[in-house]
Amino acid sequence: MSDDKVIDCRGLKCPQPVINTKKTLETLREGRVTVIVDNNVAKENVQKFAVSNGCSVTLAEKNGHYYIDIIKGVGSGAKTVESHTVELTAAGPCPVYLITKNTLGSGSDELGAVLMKSWAYTLRETKPLPSTIMFVNSGVRLTCDGSPILEHLSALADQGVEILSCGTCLDYFGLKEQLKVGSVTNMYTILERLSAGQAITI
Repeated sequence: MSDDKVIDCRGLKCPQPVINTKKTLETLREGRVTVIVDNNVAKENVQKFAVSNGCSVTLAEKNGHYYIDIIKGVGSGAKTVESHTVELTAAGPCPVYLITKNTLGSGSDELGAVLMKSWAYTLRETKPLPSTIMFVNSGVRLTCDGSPILEHLSALADQGVEILSCGTCLDYFGLKEQLKVGSVTNMYTILERLSAGQAITI
């Protein structure tokens, strides 16, 4: 027999809505879970998490709140979604980069900006390519309008590299509407990617 559950995640900061959704789905063999959130970042992150786990998702908006209906199990009608996988090579998993600032190194921001452009260009020419590049803190400026490495990141994305920007960080800097490459993510996914790959922090 299926179960229907409601999770009220209004007012919760990222990544708590995703974590609450994950915990609830893990308790069900099949059934419906309705997740209520009050911001766009949480809405997108919960939807992506559910779909990546083989569930079907429908969305409704009422009075500024989002109601995300997630159906798990037989008869869910879930789309078959290719989950994120890390390519394995003889040397092990592909690199996963965590970019924590918009310049490379410390000492001179001007020099750091030059080095970051050089890093991004060189990365395009390096094999194997990383599976994922994630941006947090001021690093999210590099995925937004006006970024000096936007061209390189777009080229990497076109080659299948996953580009992820922290939603909380985008909100903090007021950059959510200026995101130009990749997608918004949350801390749960960031930790998941770091655990799965050969993590390199810059």
